[in-house]
Amino acid sequence: MAFPTETFYGLGAAALDGEAVRRVFEVKGRPESRPLLVLVDSVEMVERLAAALPPAARSLMSRHWPGALTLVIPAGGGVPRELTAGTATIGVRLSSHPVATGLVTALGSPVTAPSANVSDGEPPTTADEVRAYFDGKIALVLDGGPTAGGPPSTVLDVTVEPARVIRAGAVAV
Repeated sequence: MAFPTETFYGLGAAALDGEAVRRVFEVKGRPESRPLLVLVDSVEMVERLAAALPPAARSLMSRHWPGALTLVIPAGGGVPRELTAGTATIGVRLSSHPVATGLVTALGSPVTAPSANVSDGEPPTTADEVRAYFDGKIALVLDGGPTAGGPPSTVLDVTVEPARVIRAGAVAV
């Protein structure tokens, strides 16, 4: 399915279901060597996904969440390999968009959230753009109106010190 986030529309599936995650890769045409980020609805949900939560992560969460900051942390044992692409890490974000966060809360589990476009395509800011990419290929598009667009989420790896910017984006760190 697709849904709005604070930047673009995301492509969502139950993140802890390996088959659902494989379907996201298939629909996007995304190389399986590139991990998928997930949305969470709380720090407690992050703690359930993490092997360990680096102190820097907690500090960044308190300053920038909810928002467009994705933190890469060590993945716990229950996280499917398909999601991590074998990296043993997982990217987590608490979205500021009420539809995205509501979806995670309703499921009670993390949801994948790469941009809802074919791999290397322009990220969509409307439900119509999502349908143009995936008409008949995804089960549902939650139309939350246009999203803000702009830079994507910032991706910051906090498994290393100092933390390393993987992708510069909407949040300056």
